[in-house]
Amino acid sequence: MLTNAKIRELKARAQLMKPTLKVGHDGLSEQFITALDEALKHHDLVKVKFSDHKEEKKTLAPQLAEKTGSELIMRVGNVAVLYRAKPVEEKAVEKVVDSGDEVDS
Repeated sequence: MLTNAKIRELKARAQLMKPTLKVGHDGLSEQFITALDEALKHHDLVKVKFSDHKEEKKTLAPQLAEKTGSELIMRVGNVAVLYRAKPVEEKAVEKVVDSGDEVDS
């Protein structure tokens, strides 16, 4: 669950963004959901514009969040903002060896 402070921060960030994806005449197709999921993997905050299906945006926006495992931060006009925290990747232990420091045995 997001705190109110985090939601305010995300809304402020979203104001400066342009829409990443647009919901067209195909609606919430499998390809659109996949593209949105990929966008959320690369960017934790994604802005989606409803070019078509504007009448259904109140029901489609929560569906987008549900299908992608994200949270609907806000819906203003024909735009919805979704947030999904990037997964914390396990830190791999990497050994950095400079070629000049290697010792031949």
